[in-house]
Amino acid sequence: MRHNLKSHKKLALLGASVAIGALALSGCGNQKGQGNDEADSGSGGDGDVTIALLLPESKTTRYESLDKPNFEKYVKEANPDAKVEYRNANQDATQQQQQVEAAVTEGVDAIVLDPVDASAVSSALSKAEAKKIPVIAYDRFFEGADYYTSFDNKKIGNLQGQAVLDGLKDAGVDPKSGPVWMVNGDPKDPNAADFKAGAEETLKGAGVDIAASHDTLDWNPDDARQWVEGQLQGADEKPIAIYSANDGTAGGVIAATKKAKVEPVVTGQDAEVDGLQNILKGDQYATIYKSIPPQAEFAAKAAVALAAGEDVDAGTTYKDTPTDFVEAKVVTTDSIKDIVGDQIKAEDICTGKVEKLCADAGVK
Repeated sequence: MRHNLKSHKKLALLGASVAIGALALSGCGNQKGQGNDEADSGSGGDGDVTIALLLPESKTTRYESLDKPNFEKYVKEANPDAKVEYRNANQDATQQQQQVEAAVTEGVDAIVLDPVDASAVSSALSKAEAKKIPVIAYDRFFEGADYYTSFDNKKIGNLQGQAVLDGLKDAGVDPKSGPVWMVNGDPKDPNAADFKAGAEETLKGAGVDIAASHDTLDWNPDDARQWVEGQLQGADEKPIAIYSANDGTAGGVIAATKKAKVEPVVTGQDAEVDGLQNILKGDQYATIYKSIPPQAEFAAKAAVALAAGEDVDAGTTYKDTPTDFVEAKVVTTDSIKDIVGDQIKAEDICTGKVEKLCADAGVK
């Protein structure tokens, strides 16, 4: 069953947009700062609709290379006259709050927001609500959104937990035979809590001993590495597996375990080039592949519809918010070849010493 969302915001917004005028809109495109050397106007031109795309950081490669260009593409398809105003918060919650407030002041028609810290944007979102500007939660959920699109993050955690179990089985290790450690994501990221909950559910359901757990600040691989190094120095028993919430933290985990000459099963998420190379090299068992274009398309179509005062046709609800989820899947050495395409290119993965490993895995 589909769920309809009717926006009541556009009528009030139209009058506000006229009062703000062209000067404010052009200022949105030309304003410097807000976390960038120069605010980037994606679609260009003076369209009738302006949509603010506010992404959280650029260390994770997907945001700049996939989310932004795909969102701009699908907005253009849905409304050729629409303009996308893009800003990146560089992992700074205060900076992102200022970006939201700037978008509200400039009178955009819709805001698509992937929050650095969902709790830190509440005051700025109240200003958007007061101006009847619809706000879309992109990738990370926050209260008060008019629409939400992401992956089912608890289900991803379940997939990650199962990947740990499968990796132990492939290694011939009983999952109950030793401790498992968890290197989770940033505690400010609501998705990280869902990943953790899903992974814990699956692992505990299999009788796994989760002996230690760490929340990685800002998803920083160095923080993950340092924690694992400290644990390895003090632990009486070495871990049989280390769950890692994404490929970046998995890289930090692998650096620490190699230094200590231990070889636990390690998993990740996001199917980043480094993670896929680590899988081919045998250092990481699995990652989670998430196709970004469908998520960007959901958000773009919803933003254009809400900006025009139209219905959003969503597939489900999440916390009473109309929602569309995108499916994700586990990737191991055997299935890397199946995800190579527009989003992941073989020439990016298969470099240097990895080239022969790619050939062995059928990656072309």
